[in-house]
Amino acid sequence: MSIKPDPAEFVGKRVVVSGGTKGLGRATVARFLAGGARVVTAARAIKDAIQGVEYVRADLTTAEGGEALARAALARLGGVDILAHVIGGSASPAGGFVTLTDEHWLAELNLNLLAAVRLDRLLIPQMLERGRGTVVHVTSIQSVLPLPESTTGYAAAKAALRTYSKSISKEIGPKGVRVNSVSPGWIMTEATEAFLEILRAKNGGTTDEARQSVLDVLGGIPIGRGAEPEEVADLIAYLASDRAAAIHGAEFVIDGGTIRTV
Repeated sequence: MSIKPDPAEFVGKRVVVSGGTKGLGRATVARFLAGGARVVTAARAIKDAIQGVEYVRADLTTAEGGEALARAALARLGGVDILAHVIGGSASPAGGFVTLTDEHWLAELNLNLLAAVRLDRLLIPQMLERGRGTVVHVTSIQSVLPLPESTTGYAAAKAALRTYSKSISKEIGPKGVRVNSVSPGWIMTEATEAFLEILRAKNGGTTDEARQSVLDVLGGIPIGRGAEPEEVADLIAYLASDRAAAIHGAEFVIDGGTIRTV
């Protein structure tokens, strides 16, 4: 059962969401907007825009794209209170580590690690000047449960983001800026379907067989399904809200029980 967001929860808050036009990014943008925030997001192509959201056309896998989003956000909002790093994914081929070229590795790092690092470097300083702000990094359970057939590069980049997030939390927490990370398991998005198609094309068979192969590697999902984007977006919004004012430097797993260890 979905719970309607408090429309006043984020009134007066200025939010930047990276990669906010599809999947989890779009759900996160919609969640902050429903809570009354002003929201700026970016993507390489703007499709199906949400009314009330401000969009920036930028490729966040490049330094220039990150700078364009940061400039636009500061100019339009006058500052940023909440920074949610949702951008991520993998387009590397299946076939194990030997199939990954330097170009594949650099693409994974630019998308899943450096996009966040660059935006943090550009936007966190103005939070520190005010002595307040919130940052949420979206990592992945693959940082501890990689899929060697197809996501080694992605998993390694997300593991690096997880460590980076913890590190900066120690640095900037005492200065008033909270940092946390959200580690999703399988989310039912367009990217999930694209990933399954990569596996199907590589290994043959059907999409359902590709889906089952992933579930087999993961060891299954105890609740019987992947998370909906809106469910993960709710967790991101909670961590960014004043309700989580004492939560800092933590990672929250939302995976339906996929990871079996404590």
